[in-house]
Amino acid sequence: MSLTDREIRNITPTSKRQRYFDERGLYLEVAPSGGKWWRFKYRFAGKEILSVIPISASAWWAGVASGKYPPAIKLGARTTVWRAEDIIP
Repeated sequence: MSLTDREIRNITPTSKRQRYFDERGLYLEVAPSGGKWWRFKYRFAGKEILSVIPISASAWWAGVASGKYPPAIKLGARTTVWRAEDIIP
């Protein structure tokens, strides 16, 4: 069964890493610090492979431009931040 957006937002971190399985090798890993990562585990040529599902910088900034993600605040040439109120549900 697939994880829903509501279920993902309601996950609270515990003292150990937790895995919440979606389907077909895709799962969400939650760290004790509260970090969440999508991971994908599969087999290729008999070997188990674990991948992190990243989002590319261009896809992220396209999401910011379209309003899908909150707007960023540039502090310097290499420093970008977001307001906590915009990203914490």
